[in-house]
Amino acid sequence: MMIRNSNKIRFATLILLSITGTNSVAQEWGPARVVTDYATMQMLAPSVEVPGTVVSRYDSRLAAELEAKLTWIAEVGTEVSKGDTVARLEDFTFKIREMEAESLVEREQARVTFLESELQRLEQLSGQNLSAKSQLDQTASDLAIARSDHRIAQAKLGYAQIAMHVTQIRAPFDGVITERLRNLGERLTTADEVVRLVDPNSLEIVARAPLSTVNFIEKGDVLSISNDYRTGDAPVRTIVPFGNPQSHMFEIRLDATPELWTVGESVRLSMPTAEAKEVLAVPRDALILRREGASVFKVTDQSAVSQVKVVVGLGAGALIEVFGDLAAGDEVVIRGAEGLSDGATIDIVRAAVD
Repeated sequence: MMIRNSNKIRFATLILLSITGTNSVAQEWGPARVVTDYATMQMLAPSVEVPGTVVSRYDSRLAAELEAKLTWIAEVGTEVSKGDTVARLEDFTFKIREMEAESLVEREQARVTFLESELQRLEQLSGQNLSAKSQLDQTASDLAIARSDHRIAQAKLGYAQIAMHVTQIRAPFDGVITERLRNLGERLTTADEVVRLVDPNSLEIVARAPLSTVNFIEKGDVLSISNDYRTGDAPVRTIVPFGNPQSHMFEIRLDATPELWTVGESVRLSMPTAEAKEVLAVPRDALILRREGASVFKVTDQSAVSQVKVVVGLGAGALIEVFGDLAAGDEVVIRGAEGLSDGATIDIVRAAVD
């Protein structure tokens, strides 16, 4: 019983010492292990977050170009390359039309060949005054008509071959089948949508931002992008230079990294609302927010820290402007600061790097 009570007393003493802020207990366990970074001079600007959506630059609903029955369609999730077949239409009728057109071309070619030979024979006889000029002229006229009919037959064959070609719906770009819009056996008419094809590797972010920000961004500027799961940066690809007079918004498009984002994701863009200015900034993770105000722990030469009260200003991405007893190059704690107090000794296990 005495040993158990003694342990309770020792535990209560530890709690009391920690509440009163005494460092002796912490010192028994050695220096606190922390991660640090540096205060730096940065160009920051006030910003506003606007919603955006990740979309593919190549997102197509492929349609039928003929009236025919659907006989095959690719499964959802199938990866295809440009030119691959994604659906087939019944082609019996179009094969027959192609055969008919080929026969017509052959017939007209035979007629042209005969008339060319006949015209050559009559020209030879005419040179010997053995044929009538009217007969020669008639044959020349018939040959011209035959050649025209041959070209018309070739055009009809071309149409028949095109019809045969488009009985197979082909991918116009590399992508993934994301939706089947028709089922096998359905009879399609011209322009009926069959499948949806999306390229997941050509992504962009589409957002609508307030007109108040349009003067502070340019093509090529890199903006901070985030959502509840990840953060990143994206360069501005284009700015649509027309604002909506009702909503006072304009459209902006940014190139997105396929390895980081997915088609359909909702994101937030940090848009500047004023010109950038040079300020003293620290990582947001360095801030300690308490009821008495904000502070950071600055590393001293003795591998210890001093608590510095600060006032925060502009924020941009992972950085935030601070005012206080700090200077560019000062080392601040960004991990492990929660249990520190003014004057505590530390062990820097890892310094943050860019």
